[in-house]
This record gives sequence, C-alpha cells and structure tokens, in this order.
Amino acid sequence: MKKLFFLAAVFCVISLQAVTASGKVENSESSNLVIYAYDSFVSEWGPGPVVIPLFEEEYGVKVNLISAGDSGQVLQKAILEKDNPKADILIGIDNNLLAKALEESIFSPYKPENISKVQKKLLFDPECNVIPFDYGFFSIIYDSQKIKDPPASLEDLLQPKYKKSLIMMDPRTSSPGLGFLLWTISEYGDNFTDYWTKLKGSILTVTDGWDTGYGLFTNGEAPMVLSYTTSPAYHVEYENTTRYRAAVFPEGHYMQIEGLGIVKNAPNRKMAEKFVEFALSKEFQNAIPLTNWMYPASDEVNLPDSFDYAPVPEKKLLLPSNEIRENVDKWLTQWT
Repeated sequence: MKKLFFLAAVFCVISLQAVTASGKVENSESSNLVIYAYDSFVSEWGPGPVVIPLFEEEYGVKVNLISAGDSGQVLQKAILEKDNPKADILIGIDNNLLAKALEESIFSPYKPENISKVQKKLLFDPECNVIPFDYGFFSIIYDSQKIKDPPASLEDLLQPKYKKSLIMMDPRTSSPGLGFLLWTISEYGDNFTDYWTKLKGSILTVTDGWDTGYGLFTNGEAPMVLSYTTSPAYHVEYENTTRYRAAVFPEGHYMQIEGLGIVKNAPNRKMAEKFVEFALSKEFQNAIPLTNWMYPASDEVNLPDSFDYAPVPEKKLLLPSNEIRENVDKWLTQWT
C-alpha cells in the first residue's frame, strides 16, 4: 500500500548489511542485491525493515533497498535506466502498471517454484514478468468526526456538500491515482471524462503520490482521501480509533494486485530469483497485513483482528491487463 505511514522522504536508501551464519559481515560487492520499491514499503513502518534482514541473514547478501517515490515513479526510474539497469528487482508494479512495464520491456520473466502459494485469482500476468505478493481495494476514506453522511457511490462524490473535500493522486505518477482513474473507466466507460469534469469541484488537491496525500488527510487538510479499504485497520491497530472509515460503494471497488519482478539484464539475476521465491514465503507474507496494510497473496496467512474494520467489497472491479495496455496512454491524455 501505499501504505501506512511514510509521509516525508521522497528518495531514501536503506542499505542493510548482510550477516552470515557465522556472524561475520559479508562485504562482497558481487553479492549485492538492489531493489527499487515505493516509499511506504521502504519506510520505518513498512515491510522493508521487517523482511529484508530476514532475507539477508538467510542468503548472506547485502540488500540495497531504494525508495523511488510511488509505484509509478519506481517504474519510471527503471525505464530511464533500462539501457544500463542498476536495479535487480522492482517492487510495487501492479496489474494497472503492468501494461506500461511490458511496453518498455523492463522485466525478464521468472516463474518461481513456489508460485502455487499465490491465489490463482491474483495471477494477472501469465508470462510471469510480475509475481503478485499482495492485493487490496481502492476506497474513499473519510473522517467520521467531520463527515456524518459519507458518500455511498461515485456519483455521491459529485454532491455540492463535498466541495473541496477530497484529496486525490495523480494517475501519471501514483498507482492509487491510476487505480481510481481505471475505477471510473470501469464504471462510466468512454464517458469517464464527463465524470472527472464534474468531480473537479469536490477535489481539494491532487498529489504526486499516496503518502503525501494521506498525510494531508490525517493532518486535517480535507475530510476525504483516496486510499484503501484496509486503511481503517491501521488506525484501529495502532491508534485504537475507528475515526477513519472506508466508504463502501455497492457498484463495486477497483482491485489492485501488487507484484514484484526481475529487471531485464539485472546485475544479480540469481539472487533476484531467490528474492522472488522469498516474497512468497511464510515469513514475507506474514509481514504484509500489519506493515503494508494489504491482503497477502497467500491465503495461508491469518489476518489480525483489526482487519475486521476493513470492509471487503461485494463487487470487485478489474479491467483486463490487455485492455489497459492498449488504452492507458490515451486515457491518461484524456484525463489531463
């Protein structure tokens, strides 16, 4: 996710030294693994500080976990470097960004031996360029102390009472932003631009990434924000409050499936393959709910009680990857 709660750094690096079984530091540069991920994955509260040391200890490798903004910015960084790739793994490329990644030939396919651990409904790339590790549903999160009558549909968001009340993300740079754009396309088809024209009155601001937008929301800048149905669970777990809630829309919620993939011509291909396997392991998957605030790709994980406050949509919306691939550039141009 996009993801709770890294609200400051735009570009930071966590370099976690590997420790061998004998307790000695492994310094070999050839054993380094470079991973690009989105901000909140790398943050102090994200999965990175939990799962990376486990991988380093098991394989005696030093991992450079680099935060490059939101997921769209992670992909853009890899595109700029594709003639001379510096990363081995990209984390956070989802079912909506896959089209752009394939168009740019960023990944080299790899089917992990333990791929059976992934729920079949989540396998959105049959060629295995990107392997799912978690999933969730986009939602409008609202502050129940400020909004007593929350929106019950996309149409409700257009009401005058919600003027300048909503924080959104840019679909060109943010995976939640792109997800919401695709949500409106799945609902309104070719008329989605009419909806966005009407929605402008309800939007306070559009941020480049989720972390900035959600930070503005929790700081009280606006009573609603684009996020995930699982966001309330965070506030229950760590703040013991049900103040922040997910608005549930009967017409359905758009689904996001996050994945990771091996960069084409990755400097450390063999270790990258081991990391993809590791991402489907019990250790990695168990860390997802309380650090990334998403549902793990494996159904073998027991969810914490706080997820009782994360409503599961009855209707799940998802556009086919090939349709996104053929139309996403046109849709983004129309959005702007």
